[in-house]
Amino acid sequence: MVMGMQDTGLTRPRGVGQYRFGTWRGPVRPSCEMTISPPCGASARIWTTSDFDFPLPAELIAQHPAPERSAARLLDARHWPPTDRIFRDLPDLLEPNDLLVFNDTQVIKARLYGEKPTGGRLELLVERVLVNGEVVAHMKVSKKPAPGTVLRMAPQMDGQPAFTATLLGRWPASDGPLFRLRFSDDPYALMARHGHVPLPPYITHPDTPEDEQRYQTVFAKNPGAVAAPTAALHFDEAVLSALDTRGVQRARITLHVGAGTFQPVKGEDIRSHRMHREHYHIPPETLAALERTRRAGGRVLAVGTTTVRTLESWARSGAVEGDTDLFITPGFDFRVVDLMVTNFHLPRSTLLMLVSAFAGYEHIMALYRHAIERRYRFFSYGDAMLLARAGTPCTPAA
Repeated sequence: MVMGMQDTGLTRPRGVGQYRFGTWRGPVRPSCEMTISPPCGASARIWTTSDFDFPLPAELIAQHPAPERSAARLLDARHWPPTDRIFRDLPDLLEPNDLLVFNDTQVIKARLYGEKPTGGRLELLVERVLVNGEVVAHMKVSKKPAPGTVLRMAPQMDGQPAFTATLLGRWPASDGPLFRLRFSDDPYALMARHGHVPLPPYITHPDTPEDEQRYQTVFAKNPGAVAAPTAALHFDEAVLSALDTRGVQRARITLHVGAGTFQPVKGEDIRSHRMHREHYHIPPETLAALERTRRAGGRVLAVGTTTVRTLESWARSGAVEGDTDLFITPGFDFRVVDLMVTNFHLPRSTLLMLVSAFAGYEHIMALYRHAIERRYRFFSYGDAMLLARAGTPCTPAA
C-alpha cells in the first residue's frame, strides 16, 4: 500500500527541521558543521558525463571480496585530508543516537541459461518477478524469438529442460527494452535451483560458492535484487554488535537493485539521461526510528546509494512504497541523509554523480585520486568510504 507521511502518525518536531506536505526537510544540525562545502556555482553548472570520468588501473577492480567482510579498507572522508582506516573502525566514528539505515534486499540467482526451440543458446537476467509465474528479464540471444515461443531453460545432461519459459512480449510496453515471460513453476524456486549469482560485468570469473555467500549481505531478507547493495557487504556480526554497544540505532528499507545500476550514461549532457526504475518499501518502524533520531539530535547514516535514493525519494513523494527513478546529481537538495557509507563507483556512472552531489564534486574527485594512489580496491567487492553531506554552498568549512 502506498502511504503518505500523513498516515504514519509522525509529528512535527520543534527546532529540528520540519515536514512539508508529508516530506522531511533538513537535518538536525547544519551540514556545514560536518564537512567541506561544494564549489561555488556547483548547482548552476551544466554537468557533462566527462566531468565524472577518471582513469582507473584495471588491477584495482576487485575480483574477489576481502578475506573477512569487515577487513576491507575504509576511507574516512568526512573531512580533508581523509584518514585511511579499516571497516571495522566504523562504530568508533559514530555517536549514540545516530541511525544506520540498511537495504535488506536479497540478491536472487537471477542469471539463467537456456535455448530456443531451434537450439540457439540464450541467457536471461531476471529483473523483476511479477505475479502468476511471470517475470521481467533482459535477454541475450543472437536473434530475438517471437512472442509465444517456449524457451527450454537449464538443459540437463539428457537434453531435457529443467523448466520452460514462455515469451509473452516486451515490457513495460510493446516496444520496451525488457521481456515478459511466464515460467512453468514458481520463479523464485526455479532460480534458487537453476540460477547463477548475477555478478557485475566487471567481475570476470564465473560465479562460485564463495560468490553465493559473499555477494549477499548478512541481513538480506527480502528477495528481489539482481545486484547487491555493495556498501552493506562489509558489515558482519562483529561490527553490528559493536554498533549496538556504541548505542548506534539501526533501521531498514528495501530497494530491489536492478541491472540498470550498471547502465552507462549515454551522451555528454547528463540532463538527458533517463534513470532506470527500482521498487522500494519503507516499513513503519523505520519512519518511527527516523523520527526518534531527529528528536534525539542524532544523524542519519545511509548504508549505500540505494538507501540514499529510497529515503530521498520518500522525502519528495511521501510514498513509503513504489518505484523510484530519482536521479541525483550535483545541486540536489538532500532532505534526510547526513552521512553515508559507499563503495568506489564506476567512472561516468550515475552512482558517482550521486556521491558527488552528496559530498561535493571536487571533494569526491580528490578522494578518488587519493584512493587510486593508496591502492584501494574498487567496485562491488572493493573497499568503502564514509562521507558527510556537503555544507551550504560557498561557505568555508568550519
